Amino acid sequence: MRFFARPRASLVDAASALPGRERAMDIPAQHEVLKTPLRVGGDLIDQGIETAIFGMGCFWGEELLFWQAPGVYTTAVGYAGGFTPNPTYEEVCSGATGHTEAVLVAFDPAATSYEELLKLFWEGHDPTQGMRQGNDVGSQYRSLIMWSGEAQRAAAEESLDTYQQVLSAAGHGTITTELLEASLEHPFYYAEDYHQQYLAKNPGGYCGSGGTGVSCPIGLTRS
Repeated sequence: MRFFARPRASLVDAASALPGRERAMDIPAQHEVLKTPLRVGGDLIDQGIETAIFGMGCFWGEELLFWQAPGVYTTAVGYAGGFTPNPTYEEVCSGATGHTEAVLVAFDPAATSYEELLKLFWEGHDPTQGMRQGNDVGSQYRSLIMWSGEAQRAAAEESLDTYQQVLSAAGHGTITTELLEASLEHPFYYAEDYHQQYLAKNPGGYCGSGGTGVSCPIGLTRS
């Protein structure tokens, strides 16, 4: 589903953002494909499951990319990087929440790594496009990494620097990806139930994902 409103090409500030609501979205208990819990916290974190949050354009295709990846425990789509608590899809599409469409990826670090997920992130979209991704235009489609903890922050910064080098060598522009700490000030808000695993429920649905075609090396240091 796409809403055809005038796209917002700049970020709203906290004072001007929509007020939102206290109540979180109702979502299914289980992942449609993986049959694992959709909400991640408490016991799962205690068992060693880690989380990552990425924004890379339309979250329908983004989520499909990650739930198919080895070592991923569960995924969920939502909104991140803005100010409005528990926003609706229509509010996010208006550009008046500050959020971008995002995916929460819960993964088993014994079966994959944060660096492998970063590789999927960089190769799965064009991170040089600013407030758009392909034909999807607006601040809700901007590229975002929300990191948790020092290890993720360092890995995200390292991967950005490394990928910029290979993109520049291939003739591409400057990466515009926003790096932001996942915190009480900037949490991940789950999207409505009909968005969760949308392309599993609607196999012919709009995807919108696509990268630059430039491979992202992992495990390299900055030069």
